[in-house]
This record gives sequence, C-alpha cells and structure tokens, in this order.
Amino acid sequence: MELVASVDFSGDILQHLLTNPFEALTVVDHAGVVRYISPIHEKFFGIAPGGGTGRHVTQVIENTRLHTVAATGKAEIGSLQPMRGGSRVVSRHPVLGRDGKVVGAIGQVMFKGPEQLQVMSAELKRLQAEVGFYRRELNGLRNRSYGLEHIVGNSGAIERLKRQIVKVASMDIPVLLTGESGTGKELAAHAIHLLSNRRDANMVMVNAAALPATLVESELFGYEAGSFTGAERKGRRGKIEQADKGSLFFDEVGDMPAEVQVKLLRVLQDGRFERVGGHESKLSSFRLISASNRNFDQMIEEGTFRLDLFYRISAVTIRMPALRERREDIPLLADLALRNFASRHGLQPKKMSADALLFLHGLDWPGNVRQLIHTVERAAIFSESDVIEPPDFGLLDDTLDEVQAPPSPSLTTDSVVEALRPEPLPLDGGRTETLGVRRAVGEVEEQLIRAAMVKCRGNKKQAAVELGISRSYLYKRLGELEIQG
Repeated sequence: MELVASVDFSGDILQHLLTNPFEALTVVDHAGVVRYISPIHEKFFGIAPGGGTGRHVTQVIENTRLHTVAATGKAEIGSLQPMRGGSRVVSRHPVLGRDGKVVGAIGQVMFKGPEQLQVMSAELKRLQAEVGFYRRELNGLRNRSYGLEHIVGNSGAIERLKRQIVKVASMDIPVLLTGESGTGKELAAHAIHLLSNRRDANMVMVNAAALPATLVESELFGYEAGSFTGAERKGRRGKIEQADKGSLFFDEVGDMPAEVQVKLLRVLQDGRFERVGGHESKLSSFRLISASNRNFDQMIEEGTFRLDLFYRISAVTIRMPALRERREDIPLLADLALRNFASRHGLQPKKMSADALLFLHGLDWPGNVRQLIHTVERAAIFSESDVIEPPDFGLLDDTLDEVQAPPSPSLTTDSVVEALRPEPLPLDGGRTETLGVRRAVGEVEEQLIRAAMVKCRGNKKQAAVELGISRSYLYKRLGELEIQG
C-alpha cells in the first residue's frame, strides 16, 4: 500500500512483476493452498484465469514443493523442477508473518531450463580459464626479470652457480642459499622457482628476521574471522597457505627467533597447520627455499639455531659467490647497472672508461653486487660526461689531482679483465715483478681516506659519505691503515 500511495506508476511496477517470467509469482498459504498465480504462469500451466486459486498446489503444479517449504519454513534455491515435458530452475521462499511464523510460500522461475544454467556455467568456466591464463602470464612476466638469464656474469663462479641452480630446480627438495649480503640470493631463489614444476603457482616471500614473535602464527598460518581484536572480518590466509603448490622463500632464515624456529619445524614435518582461532587442520604443499648470510655451524654450536631445523632446510646448500671472487664480471655488471639506470630515468646510458673499471676492480666490495650497483648509479648521476671516470665515484675532488690511478691508455673496456691478471713483466734491467694494480689502487685509496678524514675532522660517517663507501668498509680500512678517527 505504501508503494501504491507513494509511486504514481506503481501499477506499471506491479504489472511488470506479474508478467515478467523471471519474477512472476505463485503464492500458497501455510496449508499449501494456492492463493495467487501470475497470469503468465496460468498460461504456461494451461489453466483459466483464477482457475488454480483455492486448490492445493499439488493439484495445480506438477512436482511442486511449495507446500513443503510453507510447512518447514526452509527455502529451496536453484532447484530443478520437471514440468509439462521440460525442466525449470526455480526458487521457493517461505513468507514470515509479523509474529515470525510462516504464513505461506512464494515460488519463482529462475531459469527456463537447465540448458541456460549450463550455458552460463560454460561461460563462467571460459572466463575463469582466461583469467587463469592471464594470471600465469603475469606471473611469468614478474618472474622473467628474475630468471636464470638475468644472473649476470660469465666467470667460472657464476657458470658453476647456474649449473647448480638448473640441477636442483627440478627436484622438489628444500634449498638453502648461503653467502654474503648483496650476492643475489633472492635472484637465485626466483630462478629456482621459475625453473621448477611449481612455476605457475606463487612464490611467497617471508623475511624471517622481521617476523615478530607475537604475530608469527597469524602471519605464517593465517587466522579465522573474529579470532582476535583487529582481525579481518573474513579471516586471512597465512604465508604458508598462500604458498600451496608453489614456493615459500624464507629470507634471512638465520635471523629467525627461536620460538619461530619451533613452529616452522612442525609445519615442515608434514605440511599441516591450523589457522589461529581455527580447529580444522589444513595441508599446504610448498617447496621451501631459504637464504641467509649467517654462519650456521657457529649458530648451531652456540645453540641459537636448531640442528633439526637446519637439516630440514638444507637438503641442498648452494653458496653464492662474493663479487671479489668473480671480479671479471664487474664490467658486465657495471654496464647492466648503467643501462637499467638510464632506462628507469629516460636517459642515454653512459659508459665506463678503462681506468674506471680498473678502479672498480681494485675495491674489496664488502656489499657485493648491491654495493656495486649503488656505486655505479651514483657515478652516473654526478658524471659530467658520457664516459664515467674514477673521479665520478664520489671521491674528493681536491685530492684527485695529486692522487690518480695509474693511466692505462692502451686498455679498452673489453680488455680490462685480461689486463688485470697479474703477469711477470721485465722491470729494472730484466728483473721481473708482478704488476701491482691492486697495490697501486690501494695506495690511491689510502691517500683518499686520509684526506677525507682530515677534511671531515675525523668524522667517520661524513668521511664515508664523501668517499662513497659504506661505514663498515671505512672502519675496516681505518683499522688496517692504523688511522685514528
């Protein structure tokens, strides 16, 4: 009545509801007696207008269950009902009175036949397959930038690393990647995942050192809705559940707190876990890849890392070579860093001079490839020309005129690696000595460090910034040179 009173075209709305085949009604009371049938339904059942009213619904509509819904008060949605030589997909709803008791039921046709449902189901499957295809393509695009071909270098150490990755990738066993910080352990983990049989599933990353003990269970195992204050309404899948059928990458696993080690060990034994606040045991089939720069032998001896967990994560151990062990890869890495930097910022890529590469070759690189990339990018920013020279590496301008790396006019970028190999050369009337490129660079570095410490009045942090090196490396060199801050 409110609709009729407030909407001047309410009659048209009612006419639509009564004539639309997907909204037309059949109404019965609590005893299953027909009280109303829409005209379109009367025509379908072949009865005269009003001919079904007052009769029990089973006498009017074949295979109906409206009287059952009216008696039980339980709705039936999407039921298949044979009628008049065909089938219809119908819904049946109980109608509640103001006192909450069932006063009747309403029946409506959802689909004219199951074939419509099959068409819709087929279209849904097609769309799901299409989404799955694009999801795999997207995962592929993400992973390609971390593939084996992007582990740059042609040194013996890198070629050996690539062979090890290819061998272990196809084996569904845990892998532990060890090595110094900045050697590319995450890159190797992505390559292992991409080459494995799990490549189409997710590779989920967990920074073990950043896992707070109070939240480790909810982060790793997930939680059910309402399990604690602040929990998401629908609950949440944990990292282990997200990695099902894929790979789980535990970075900095050596820094994992002891209580976290125990909980991870339980999952690794059989892959079973329970969400926080849940009682259902779940199973996740994942391939574990771990990485750390820590000394596990020492940690196990000190009792800070569990021996049984170490055996679980280190079925195969791959050591990542430090940059100083593959200095011949520096020209390739530097060139790649320059090209990537130029591409990100829409610039023309710069080049390294032979002297610049000689200078880079002589450094110890405690930060490995990561430090090299930052150093090269910094030089690209401050270089005034298209060719990067040693002064562009953030060194002190007022000392470079006095202290320069030995000039190498005969060297080209392509021949730097070969030229850096120590060879006996005739000096001082036939006497042979080793070409001291490293020694010469070390002398240059010593004088630059001394000058920086004088300029910065002993402030080591500021001196490290002036020199473009890490503070840890500066402290190391100051100790070796016996220079006081």
